[in-house]
Amino acid sequence: MKSVHRLMQRAVERGVFPGGALLVSCKREICFLGTYGVGCLRTRRPVTQDTVFDLASLTKPLATTLAIMRLTEMGRLDLDDRLGKLLPPFYGSNKSGITVRQLLCHRSGLPAYRPYFIPLSNVASHRRQTALREFLIRETLVGRPGKNRLYSDIGFMILQWLVEWISGQRLERFAVESVYRPMGAGGVFFPAMSGINALSVPFAATERCDLRQRVVDGEVHDENAYIMGGAAGHAGLFGTPEAVWRLLVQLIDIYKGRTNQGGFRRETAAQFFIGRAGWGPLGFDAPASRGSSAGRFFGPRSLGHLGFTGTSFWMDLDREIIVVLLTNRIHPSRNNFKIKAFRPQLHDEIMKTLAVEK
Repeated sequence: MKSVHRLMQRAVERGVFPGGALLVSCKREICFLGTYGVGCLRTRRPVTQDTVFDLASLTKPLATTLAIMRLTEMGRLDLDDRLGKLLPPFYGSNKSGITVRQLLCHRSGLPAYRPYFIPLSNVASHRRQTALREFLIRETLVGRPGKNRLYSDIGFMILQWLVEWISGQRLERFAVESVYRPMGAGGVFFPAMSGINALSVPFAATERCDLRQRVVDGEVHDENAYIMGGAAGHAGLFGTPEAVWRLLVQLIDIYKGRTNQGGFRRETAAQFFIGRAGWGPLGFDAPASRGSSAGRFFGPRSLGHLGFTGTSFWMDLDREIIVVLLTNRIHPSRNNFKIKAFRPQLHDEIMKTLAVEK
């Protein structure tokens, strides 16, 4: 993996990210784990295997989607149930007919993003949840539900509400108590829930936030998640590369039928990981046919996700190859897009190296 190591070194030198960590495994065995650069430009704190990264939108598959999986296993909802049935506040609205499946597959017709944090910053903290949910009810649709795919944070905010409505718990508590704890996956966590901060754990810093007037370190970067207390359906989960990897290995083991630890059945994992023809997996991404961040060599049964802060994972279910890349590419500014070209180059080099070494 010398060529992969050199690529990561050059990425730091060329400003793709100040710091990062890369983990590669094949058939449950870690074959590469490297750390690079610094977690904070001010302190020059080096990235180590213990550095904790803001996983950003990896929260969608690794927390919200797994919570929905758990509720389906419990018989508390069906993927084709409609919002108007599951969440009474949506009954009679333009979103009443949107299904859970459509939300998970980003085919809800909802817009990609809204800066809700701007009006919510003027609302008392104890009223923000009510105010946000009023925004979600009134939000306009930009497409017909079930038709075209448009990646949407807002859809996962609604899924968070759905999990909390059905379970009676906040999403982060339900994920920890009903998903991670039964699976023995304690390494990923929500700082907003745990009380862990930058004084006790080596976090990778992210952006200098205009809303907070400081460099964000040890708390969620996403402004919408921050204004709602630090955790949401689309952001708020943190972890190290090994913690993310351990969770992914367990998911592959469940999909392969080697274990049902955590209570997930193989059939449920297959339903979410493979999905419906033409729609792809539920809550996860599949490699695009052209220009995929996964590069050219991940197989047809692969899934993964990207995070805005510079995080990603991809796993090939057939070959059981997992690549976890965690970086702080938005430190100190989000106006750094070099990782877009770097990711496929890195993944291609990893897959070519694995083929040669095998």
